[in-house]
Amino acid sequence: MAAIPAEAPPALAPPPPYAEPPRRRRPCVLLSFSAARDRFLRHRFISAGLRPFSVRLPSPAGTGTVVHLWAPPRPVRRPVLLLHGFGASATWQWAPYLRSLLAAGLDPIVPDLLFFGNSSSTLPDRSETFQARTIKAAMDGMGVRRFAVVGVSYGGFVGYRMAAMYPEAVERVVLVSSGVCLEEQDLAAGLFPVADVREAAELLVPRRPAEVRRLVKLTFVRPPPVMPSCFLRDYINVMGSDHIQEKTELLFSLINDRKLSDLPKIRQPTLIVWGEQDQVFPMELAHRLERHLGDNSRLVVVKNAGHAANIEKSKEVCKIIVDYFQEPVDSSASVRGKVSTGWYACQLKINNTFIHSKDIFKVIDLVTTEHNSYCCEAQFSVRFFFIHIVLIVIQYT
Repeated sequence: MAAIPAEAPPALAPPPPYAEPPRRRRPCVLLSFSAARDRFLRHRFISAGLRPFSVRLPSPAGTGTVVHLWAPPRPVRRPVLLLHGFGASATWQWAPYLRSLLAAGLDPIVPDLLFFGNSSSTLPDRSETFQARTIKAAMDGMGVRRFAVVGVSYGGFVGYRMAAMYPEAVERVVLVSSGVCLEEQDLAAGLFPVADVREAAELLVPRRPAEVRRLVKLTFVRPPPVMPSCFLRDYINVMGSDHIQEKTELLFSLINDRKLSDLPKIRQPTLIVWGEQDQVFPMELAHRLERHLGDNSRLVVVKNAGHAANIEKSKEVCKIIVDYFQEPVDSSASVRGKVSTGWYACQLKINNTFIHSKDIFKVIDLVTTEHNSYCCEAQFSVRFFFIHIVLIVIQYT
């Protein structure tokens, strides 16, 4: 597999300086509700038949890039790449969708984007182009050469870029609450609840309970009336304390000097899903994207939903996605390429052991034993149902 070239990062205004606070010891799972929920959601992925893999990508000397993802432990049938947005890791955002997608004959592949979850890179590039190239390399490493893409919010930016860069690989695109048509001048024009990139970074990378509350109120039509600070602080400590500087740089790279005239038109059939009352990416951006793509796109508006429509209306959004993928594909609407079901040679890591992909079926049993304890943790989490409701709503995108 070809190495990902190191590119010079685009010229950007420097992100706001951030001094990393002393790293707190992560709470014991028996005391941390966020940690308990995280392990419970991982168990849901295991129960759905997905397994965790780490794909180490070839990189220039002295650098390293690892993509963590969940995928079926067998050659996939109809792969669907699910790309999460800002907020918690991929498991928190996609767990409600797995069984419906699998029941429809679709095979979800769920990566952590770089600097989220367990994916990381020492390369300096923070653009969505680099994210797209990295995820595509990971898909090649898993032997998946043809797939559909579903991207939520920031994940939609990455998915759109993948469709533009790899039309022979991406068959269809679903963009959920993803303002890929935004321009930097929209912030100054008052289209968003923030006035500049720095304020956007403070909103989407919250570091204090008050910032999480503000984000939840902006992303949900019906936010919970009570969000205790102790639970929000626990969530930040467990799920939101890593790679803060890198995530801030991602936002600067995404928004700085962004112009609609620079956005390529993708040729794949594209479904646009939007919450009717989205305050983060207003409906104007949905209509702008539909105009930009023309007849190749379709807009579906979810009533009584905000930016977090994928969470507020998860069943409705999931049904929209499944129904869309059940429709026949117009072969003239996208570029066709040769489909390969072979598993490419790359390094995979299971239980912290890197293995060759050709041996993948010999070691699948390794990933099950360490997860046997999840059931008792799930029972523990049920006792704290109210607390988990609070945690669910902070799975913002």
